[in-house]
Amino acid sequence: MGAPETPQFPGLADRLAEVRGGIGDACRVAGRDPEDLTLIVVTKFHPASLVAALAELGVRDVGENRHQEAQAKARELASLDLRWHFVGQLQSKKARQVAGYAHAIHSIDRDAVIAPLDRLAAEEGSRPPIDAFMQINLTDDPARGGVAPDGIEPLAERMLASPALRLRGVMAVAPLEEEPASAFARLAGYSERVRAIAPDADAISAGMTHDYAEAIAAGATHLRIGSAITGKRPDPR
Repeated sequence: MGAPETPQFPGLADRLAEVRGGIGDACRVAGRDPEDLTLIVVTKFHPASLVAALAELGVRDVGENRHQEAQAKARELASLDLRWHFVGQLQSKKARQVAGYAHAIHSIDRDAVIAPLDRLAAEEGSRPPIDAFMQINLTDDPARGGVAPDGIEPLAERMLASPALRLRGVMAVAPLEEEPASAFARLAGYSERVRAIAPDADAISAGMTHDYAEAIAAGATHLRIGSAITGKRPDPR
């Protein structure tokens, strides 16, 4: 019996089932339990109605790259039991607004984005901390998002000291010019450095549509998968 159909988005259920099957296969190869992984479906440029259809199919973790789009979808779908993950580059001037809906931020890479979150936490008092991943730059290009490897320990200390954040682990994007397995192996090493300071920060956010199997083999706990599930992205609005 096939996956339940979603008439407004034909093929969505089948693509989701195929990715879940692929995750299961990769976990078997790696000797891991699929239940230990979190699948985050990235819905960039897709309408809120597609997110609602995913929720009907059992998806609870949704990722967004752009603040305005994420904020609008989170408001529209506030009645659904969803966890919103902000996975795009975080701007310091938008950090407070992102904190208004995000359950997790995967792109903490400098003090400038932590400071406004700390101020917000001080103002609101009882706000629970946001799950936070340290984004690490796996390239030599300083223009790319993420902290450089030599800044990992200071940033980990800063995140641990933040009342606004709960340091969960590390996040990275595999460079296009490098084999994913090699990139994710380095990320696993950086994760060990973070865990030397924060033993509970054992999560690794890595792996997208074309490289999630390699990420699973390297220990990823959170996968950020978009088009393999959602289909071709609509043109940006």
